Amino acid sequence: MCFAGPGLEFEILKAGSSVRTYTPKPGDIIREWHLIDAEGAILGRVATEVATLLRGKHKPMWAPHVDTGDHVIIVNAEKLSITPRKARDKMYHRHSGYPGGLHSENLQTLMGRDPERVLKLAVKGMLPKGRLGRQMIKKLRVYAGPTHPHIAQAPKARALASR
Repeated sequence: MCFAGPGLEFEILKAGSSVRTYTPKPGDIIREWHLIDAEGAILGRVATEVATLLRGKHKPMWAPHVDTGDHVIIVNAEKLSITPRKARDKMYHRHSGYPGGLHSENLQTLMGRDPERVLKLAVKGMLPKGRLGRQMIKKLRVYAGPTHPHIAQAPKARALASR
């Protein structure tokens, strides 16, 4: 059923009919490379920006069930801005699978040992769980220092929205 008026055209859906879900075709997806400098940035704000880029929510063709996101390179992960209280109180846990195999360490220790892991874990927690999230996290590259080996991909420098 269709109604029309002066400058007004719309359709009323009949009961039982539904709106089709938009699914981007693999050929329609264009993946870009973004470079983010994490020096002096706050951990959570970097992670939310990166998760948005990896999911593709910044694109008009975004669909929640398809990986439409871009590749992201993060440099200077060791120079993140973390408050002393959070560095002391935030704990990371992992389990070996054996009885008594629970290992815990705080953020300060993990930043000293493996700063790339801190950022990867923060972003991974903001992505969908399951095979779609595992596919998205593979497009993230994190480096502790200012250099990276992805010059050939010509990444575009992206400023964080929080700055």
